[in-house]
Amino acid sequence: MTNEDFMREALILARKGMGFTSPNPMVGAVIVRKGEIIAAGYHKKYGDLHAERSAFAYCEENGINCKGADMYVTLEPCCHHGKQPPCTDAVIAHGIKRIFIGSSDPNPLVAGKGVEILRDHGIEVIEGILKDECDALNEIFFHYITTGLPFVTMKYAMTLDGKIACYTGESKWITGETSRAHVQQERLRHSAIMVGVGTVLADDPLLTCRLENGRDPIRIICDSSLRTPLSSNIVKTANKVPTIIATISDDREKASRYEESGCRIIKTAPKDGHVDLSALMKLLGKERLDSILLEGGGELNWSALNEGIVSKVQAYIAPKLFGGSSKTPVSGQGVPVPTDAFMLEQSSIVHIGDDILIESRVKNVHGNN
Repeated sequence: MTNEDFMREALILARKGMGFTSPNPMVGAVIVRKGEIIAAGYHKKYGDLHAERSAFAYCEENGINCKGADMYVTLEPCCHHGKQPPCTDAVIAHGIKRIFIGSSDPNPLVAGKGVEILRDHGIEVIEGILKDECDALNEIFFHYITTGLPFVTMKYAMTLDGKIACYTGESKWITGETSRAHVQQERLRHSAIMVGVGTVLADDPLLTCRLENGRDPIRIICDSSLRTPLSSNIVKTANKVPTIIATISDDREKASRYEESGCRIIKTAPKDGHVDLSALMKLLGKERLDSILLEGGGELNWSALNEGIVSKVQAYIAPKLFGGSSKTPVSGQGVPVPTDAFMLEQSSIVHIGDDILIESRVKNVHGNN
């Protein structure tokens, strides 16, 4: 096996922590001697052992001596005390001879210091193994740790002629089962899911993660004038699934009814008569909420783009044509001329069942890597 092969094994392990490590990164590690993996570990959940210490724990439990072995880790080992002690200390104490690293850690508490400490202790460090893949794994963490703001993914499903519903308003289902299952993975990956009150009124969704052994995202409803029905699925399940209603309303009587049902009210100053999305992101970031899956309608999508809070766009495209003048993914006023378009970059295309998923980063968003 090559260095890249061993790093791919570490990446496979790292992904097992998806949805449970936030606001920490997903990290995997393997220990190799004479071309064979002798131990492996990954960061399973926030507060638990980091990947390196997880691999060393396996060695200790199974009587494996890893002195003089190589280690492959998807992210630069930490060198500061947090929920866990520094991983650099463990790497040094266990006598690792060489360490292969995928991503550098942009966390100011690490940011090259981990590599420097290891080299100062005579450990050979080789950086950049499958760097692009390792960076992509933790795009959320990298954005959050450098900006303090949630990484916002704008997700929508549309037909090949750009419609998100029929002229009657019917939208179930545009994409196939495979795509809808993929969306559940994205709900697991993100800390929160956000929609506008219009989506609640039209669809009465639950906005939960329907994966076995999954984790429900925090639900955020942008509801400027508190129109969310108390009888909605969102409100009725707020005692079970953390739910935030973001508003500009001063109506404490209305707000108290939601709070009695288990919802939390966050108020921002009004911006153009609606919730100030930029201010909301700052508030949520301070609460260590690192990522949001935006599943709103066209109006909320337009506002989010205008406010510059969107980092990534996920467009699930079904091989269907609805025709007519029905809803599109991004509505609002629209841009006046093509040169004012919101520009996308780093696009990828994946076939998911009969559908196509196009993922792109929004260009020039603050904190994009």
